[in-house]
Amino acid sequence: MKSSLIRPALALALAAGLAGCGGSDKAEFVVKGTVAGIFYPGAVLQTNGQEVALPVPTTPGAAVSFAFPNKLEYGDEYNVTFKSKPQFQDTCTDVPNTVPNGRDTAGRLAEINITFVCYVNAFALKGKVNGLTADGLVLANGSTGGSGTVTKPADGVTTPIDFLLPNVTYGTTYGVVVIAQPTGQVCTVVNGTGTMPNAEVTNIVVNCVPA
Repeated sequence: MKSSLIRPALALALAAGLAGCGGSDKAEFVVKGTVAGIFYPGAVLQTNGQEVALPVPTTPGAAVSFAFPNKLEYGDEYNVTFKSKPQFQDTCTDVPNTVPNGRDTAGRLAEINITFVCYVNAFALKGKVNGLTADGLVLANGSTGGSGTVTKPADGVTTPIDFLLPNVTYGTTYGVVVIAQPTGQVCTVVNGTGTMPNAEVTNIVVNCVPA
């Protein structure tokens, strides 16, 4: 009599155990990660028909965590991209040498953990030099650093000549100054200060006259 009661109980226990083991093919994965370098609003990530908006962190530029609400099943492919990037930050990329990147298959690794980084736009300081007849002129951005030597034009070449200084990030103040005068001349800067717009600055003028 006892054996007839034990057998059904064992059968139920075995069935429950098999059902639990069968969950391996139904594993679910959260598409999540971090984005560093956000300084301005507007960032929205997307994948598999989902979107998630990213806030500007309390400490601008600090890493922001994200997670898409709907989980993926084992074998589902995903491709996390920026539907829109932060304002004034046109470059956002996967961090090199991180695995997985923004595009992969759920279940290839134990968890999905994507890392992106965004950069604030940066543009060159450009302008013209008038009256330069000697070598030795060196210009610099006194606010953020970076300098450049301006070579006198070749004989027969009419000034003004172009100059170029290293890129400056959007929203940063700049101040172009002369840190070395050309031999026998004095040069002064016009329109040399300002706040970097979301574009190149091209209206800086340097005028050189005999000392």
